[in-house]
Amino acid sequence: MSDVDSEPELPRYVVGIDLGTTNCAMCFVDTAADDWQVETFGVPQWIDVGQWERRDTLPSFHYEWTAEETAGDAQRLPWQTDQPPASCVGVLARDAGARHPGRRAASAKSWLSHDGVDRTADLLPWHGDADVQRLSPVDASAAYLRHLRHAWDHQHPEHPLADQDVIITLPASFDEVARELTVRAAKQAGLPRVFLIEEPQAAFYAWIDRQGSEWQQRVTPGQLILVCDIGGGTTDLTLIRVRAAADGQVQFHRVAVGKHLILGGDNLDLAIAKLAETKWQADHPGESLSPAQWERLVQASRMVKETMLSDPRPPAYTINLPAEGSRLIGGAVQISLSAEDVDAALLDGFFPEVPLDVRPSAGSSGFQEFGLPYAADPAVTRHLAAFLSDHRHSGIGDDADAADRPDLVLFNGGVMAAPAIGRRIVESLSCWFAKPEEADDASGAAWQPEVLVNERLDLAVARGAAYYGMVRRGDGVRIAANLGRSYYMQVGDAPPMGLCLIPGSAEAGQRFSASSHPLELQIGSPVQFPLWVSSTRLADDVGDLVPMQDGEATALPPICTALVRGRQREQATVRVVVESELSEIGTVGLYCVASDTGKRWKLEFDIRSTLETDRDAHLGSGEAAGILDTETMAACEQTVATVFAPDQQPQEQSLKPSRLMKTLQSVIELPKTDWPPSLLRGLWQTLLDVEPGRRQSPQHEARWLNTLGYCLRPGYGVAVDDWRVSQTWRAVHNKLAFPTPASRIESAILWRRIAGGMTHAQQQQLALPLLAGLKGKSGRVEANEAIESWRLLGSLERLDTPTKVELGRLALRQLGQKKHEKLHESLLWAVGRLGSRQPVYGPLNTTVPRDEVAAWVKRLTGLAAGPATLPLALVQLSRRTGDRFRDLPESEREGVAAWLSAAGVGEHYITLVREGGTLRDDEESAVFGESLPLGIRLAR
Repeated sequence: MSDVDSEPELPRYVVGIDLGTTNCAMCFVDTAADDWQVETFGVPQWIDVGQWERRDTLPSFHYEWTAEETAGDAQRLPWQTDQPPASCVGVLARDAGARHPGRRAASAKSWLSHDGVDRTADLLPWHGDADVQRLSPVDASAAYLRHLRHAWDHQHPEHPLADQDVIITLPASFDEVARELTVRAAKQAGLPRVFLIEEPQAAFYAWIDRQGSEWQQRVTPGQLILVCDIGGGTTDLTLIRVRAAADGQVQFHRVAVGKHLILGGDNLDLAIAKLAETKWQADHPGESLSPAQWERLVQASRMVKETMLSDPRPPAYTINLPAEGSRLIGGAVQISLSAEDVDAALLDGFFPEVPLDVRPSAGSSGFQEFGLPYAADPAVTRHLAAFLSDHRHSGIGDDADAADRPDLVLFNGGVMAAPAIGRRIVESLSCWFAKPEEADDASGAAWQPEVLVNERLDLAVARGAAYYGMVRRGDGVRIAANLGRSYYMQVGDAPPMGLCLIPGSAEAGQRFSASSHPLELQIGSPVQFPLWVSSTRLADDVGDLVPMQDGEATALPPICTALVRGRQREQATVRVVVESELSEIGTVGLYCVASDTGKRWKLEFDIRSTLETDRDAHLGSGEAAGILDTETMAACEQTVATVFAPDQQPQEQSLKPSRLMKTLQSVIELPKTDWPPSLLRGLWQTLLDVEPGRRQSPQHEARWLNTLGYCLRPGYGVAVDDWRVSQTWRAVHNKLAFPTPASRIESAILWRRIAGGMTHAQQQQLALPLLAGLKGKSGRVEANEAIESWRLLGSLERLDTPTKVELGRLALRQLGQKKHEKLHESLLWAVGRLGSRQPVYGPLNTTVPRDEVAAWVKRLTGLAAGPATLPLALVQLSRRTGDRFRDLPESEREGVAAWLSAAGVGEHYITLVREGGTLRDDEESAVFGESLPLGIRLAR
């Protein structure tokens, strides 16, 4: 056979990697072996300073060495021949982090799925020490994968991991952004070609592998298998149906996947820590644990959980925490928890006995300790009941023998290593589905599902991933796993109507085209498609139009693009259809395809819209405030043109810039504070279209800048606002036509108004020259300009923490200087925003440390009198959030409450400091600096 006809040689090894919240594991198959089997790769890692060993698992912790720990050349693993690294991962990272929690990053996988933060931002360790380099969740995940790659390559130099078939596991409920970011982490770690498999499937593959040739005797057609996967950070629920195949064998079909729940072993640890703290406070009224003691208590609680949920177990467990500061003698903390205490907190709290028709409670989680959006309802059994109620009939079809209850249960995840939890879940299933006639006549015991056993829960997912790698090569038993989720693009409102793009029956490698519904799109303009997903509407076909009803579909990050053809900005429309595909690695691809030329534009998930600024933008929260009729909109465009495009208008219709806003209010017949966001964004586009007209005079530019910022404020809240902000930045930044004080002031107001839609890099570019000017390093700044500069700086919530601290300290120094008396209002407003405990839009990882803010509060409450903005600043600095890492100590908050009471401010300010809560509309306007557009709110 010629070389042309020969097939490419397959890699020798198939490798499965469990990229876990708490532990990673790597298993492999050597396909050159005569009788292949899945083997475990022992991962070399530090277990103590100067001592490394091979372990079956790699704890998912990243630790930055202290200066003492990096002394000498000891901290090198076998493959590290260059300068000793500044950090490590694995056992030592986990254990050393318990002693120095501010140097350890953990739960990266949970952060990777957190749609309330920028998952690519450097935010770990959460509340880390000031000298520790921050990592993004992607960076931390890449660090674990990189360690595994180096370890493998050192042992297999002729077969590097990047050249093998690598399968990485992830939760079945990961959203598309988290899947894409997992692939990005792998590429960052030097693994450019990977495949993805969902963890519950991998766990089931591990069970099949363990059964050998006997697996068919354990299952029969019609059975329903529940895979209950509760790991360190997430809970995943999956249903698999057993069906008869044409050859007399059986097949496995995955028919349902549960919703993504950040609920797992981390939550159990927090619950024990809360219980322990409550018991300790009962004996120490008025005292509280410091954040550092709390973190150590959480670490100790993991051992309490593992010990007290095992068989056998002691009657009680005593936690010992070291003393801190000046109380090194006699200041140690001892807390004893009984077995009954632990059962009440964990079994009754997370696995209570509930009826089958129960639904999880909505709202926000009581756990606010580490910034993660833990499931609002901690009861796993309530989530399980809702999942089975929704899906136990999925995939039955015409099969009269198909079960509507789980006959078999496979447990997976570290939490399920506790026998007591497994028993509680089995008891719940028996209570829900047992029939009176099924009781055992001899024992009287009710029906229970059979529990399938994987010997090593910590290795099962990695073993199953490696087995799946062989299935992909045609060797082994395949689970017929269709997508299990249907995807829709919203094409109508009231109620939202969804166009099915990818059906739930889709399998990897398939492509679909919604050709029955072509679209006309404007070239050069942003295109935004609200995207929905449903795990219950699995019978819809591509092109079907169906209502997106509550409980049946969930909104995803929107997909968006700006269509550009060639280098010129064509003023034309193009007729397109939306095509979609489910890739071999398990990610979703969506494309706009021109009907005439076949040109394709990829539609990217709008990751920016999943940040805390605008998590529901694609649901139309801003647009819901009202849509203006086209005639009025046309009249507004004409009015704007009379100011900024006079050459296109009759001479008698020209309008002075100072008259623009009053004239627009007359045309619209509404005060400007009542203009809906849809109108504002339409005016923004009109202003950008006439942008050259601002160069007529300084007055034209000042009015153009002022109106542009007003129409785009707060820079988020309406679909594709991030695109509008980027266009504004391109048109204005460092491009003033008349760099007069008026234009500089108006540009500062513009940036302040839309700061919420700006990136960290853009905010840094604005802040650094302003900071230099306010320090007096670039000439004297006039008072009016300094006022707006400080208000702009205060609004830049994406600045890094050291910059915020520097700005806050500078503002407080100027606050005490008589020459800056005119700036006091803006200085206090800026200090309140810079040190706010609950940012307006910014990520929580850049909040100023509470000890620093406590010093600011002490300075401000020491003022004999102050401007009207002083109480508001104190409320922002002291507002209770429920997160001990952000909140000031209770005694200091009480001091602020007393100051506010003496100052005679409203009771709501005092409530916000003592108890927390939601800002009223007038308070929101004061914090933002002016009124917000209708339908857009600040962070809660």
